[in-house]
Amino acid sequence: MNAHAMLVHHTRYRYDRPVHLGPQTIRLHPVPGCRNILSHDMDIAPQPCTRAWGQDMFGNRIARVTFPERVTHFDITIRLATDQTPINPFLFTLVPSARHWPAGGACDDPALAPYRLNASDGPDGASTPRLDALVREWRARLPCPTLDLLVELTRAIAARNTYRIRPEAGVWSPEETLSHAAGSCRDTAWLLIAVLRRLGFAARFVSGYLFQPDLNAQGRLGCDLHAWAQVHVPGAGWIGLDTTSGLLAAQGHIPLAVATTPQQAAPVSGLLDRCVATFEAMMETVPLSPVADMASTPRRAIHPS
Repeated sequence: MNAHAMLVHHTRYRYDRPVHLGPQTIRLHPVPGCRNILSHDMDIAPQPCTRAWGQDMFGNRIARVTFPERVTHFDITIRLATDQTPINPFLFTLVPSARHWPAGGACDDPALAPYRLNASDGPDGASTPRLDALVREWRARLPCPTLDLLVELTRAIAARNTYRIRPEAGVWSPEETLSHAAGSCRDTAWLLIAVLRRLGFAARFVSGYLFQPDLNAQGRLGCDLHAWAQVHVPGAGWIGLDTTSGLLAAQGHIPLAVATTPQQAAPVSGLLDRCVATFEAMMETVPLSPVADMASTPRRAIHPS
């Protein structure tokens, strides 16, 4: 399989009448530090519009788009070239004090505070017996090797919850996912984050692309929008955990936004007038040879100005 691939991702909104769009925030740029990105380009329609690149509070690279006039459609086209050469997701080293969990010594890094359990993560009076029982089950295993805990917990959540495609917006609460014993990628990722935080880890939600073999085209890659969790362990930093496959995130996982909650990592967000809107998303992945990629692929800096 060719390791270099170009993704063309079209996001299209259509409105039943001309509407005023408020500022639109687009989170479809790989996060800083994503190493297997060869090029990234984004086109916006209709024109004229104003696009300003910046960073949000989580360090995500975001584009804010404004339209001076009413519009009947809003289109985003992403072209992303990536190197999908296999990597070893276990290629990291934990500091000695973190090799068993709970880790020895406190980690007081203020940058991790938003991703830890806090008062806002409480149930607000709602009963969460299933989540409470799941946390007790895994807390009873402590202390134990940290990496074993993370691998086994991710596999267990993948095994006990059937994957379900949910086109409707929103994320189920951990209690809802457990009650259905099923959920979308975003639902089970949010469940894993809830358990990790209650076990003392810093954990965050990730939205991004997932490249994987196309079952309908032998030897080619397909791509979809996906969601998974990341957990922070001293020495290793942020480790991706995928509750759909039960595996650690590897070269196929391209993070586009990380955040405390799923709502803060939405690919596109913004306000518009009351109207009837339709949405369509299409993705096509084209294999690239390394020579062709370097010589003919339109390239733009990974951090555009």
